[in-house]
Amino acid sequence: MEDSVSHFTIFFEGHVQGVGFRFSTLQLAKGFELTGFVQNLIDGRVQLELEGERSECVEFIRALSEEMAGFIRNTSQSESERAPQFKEFTIG
Repeated sequence: MEDSVSHFTIFFEGHVQGVGFRFSTLQLAKGFELTGFVQNLIDGRVQLELEGERSECVEFIRALSEEMAGFIRNTSQSESERAPQFKEFTIG
């Protein structure tokens, strides 16, 4: 697919709200060439939508998982290729 990017949807479970998870994610994302958003969900999870080159996405996910390891109990992740849908990385 021409002009496609890797797209990841990740749900983080654990003590991930009220601990600066979204802010830390936003700050970390500034060091990567990625777009997407991070948001709290009503059920207590945090959702991360991420687009970019696959290697950048994978490295970012690894770095975030290491930085927030003390708060994350479980993650679920899906990956696909699609046309870009985001212009920047934001907190939702």
